[in-house]
Amino acid sequence: MSNRFCYNSGVGSRHFLQERYLRVLEKQKQSGRLIAIGDIHGHKLALQALLAQISPGKSDTIVTLGDYVNRGPDSCGVIETLLTLQGRCRLIPILGNHEEMMLDSQDDCHAEQRWRYQGGETTLQSYGEDTGVNQIPQEHWDFLSHCSPYYETEPFIFTHANYCWYSSLDQQPPSLLRWLSLEESEPRPHISGKKVILGHTPGDIREYNFCCCIDTGCGFGGLLTAMDVNSKEIWQVTESGEIVTSDIS
Repeated sequence: MSNRFCYNSGVGSRHFLQERYLRVLEKQKQSGRLIAIGDIHGHKLALQALLAQISPGKSDTIVTLGDYVNRGPDSCGVIETLLTLQGRCRLIPILGNHEEMMLDSQDDCHAEQRWRYQGGETTLQSYGEDTGVNQIPQEHWDFLSHCSPYYETEPFIFTHANYCWYSSLDQQPPSLLRWLSLEESEPRPHISGKKVILGHTPGDIREYNFCCCIDTGCGFGGLLTAMDVNSKEIWQVTESGEIVTSDIS
């Protein structure tokens, strides 16, 4: 497998070196908790309240499933919070379709207009009045460009939206990983036999024997959800950061 990956959002392709950031297969045993966080969509207060409940430590791994930006009031604050989180635990950020649109907007005016229409205008406002794409801090672009298309451990696969059940992860179409909702294509067990954890399709938690979607509608008036994928412990907060539940396992 090449150490580069490519995505194509329909407005062009972009390649990023992934030697340090793409975890294709994690073979070592997990010493701490393995926690997934669903779509955040610019809600910094929700993310910070959720992290306060989780209280991650150095031995924990947190996999954020993408869609950090757009819709909510503070996408800038969400990215800053995730940058800080990297110093508290092992963070694996997955690339969502909204990050893909944002990245494409850097050098394509048509892609920028598309992104603005899909929530990018609110994202830009979170950086200050009259902020343009060129005023977004380079550190934030670097964070987004180093997000992984997927993450794999011995028992689990993590990706943003969906997957092709009969293809290995390095052969997955980017459009499925980041764009195809579960309502458009019902999931099937992956050929690896691993359980897939994903977001993108908002609603109640969707639990299958082979797949679990934890996008519970943050950004649409719903909840932000985190799940310890081994113990099944669940944390949920409202968009304003109010705790809803700490364990429904």
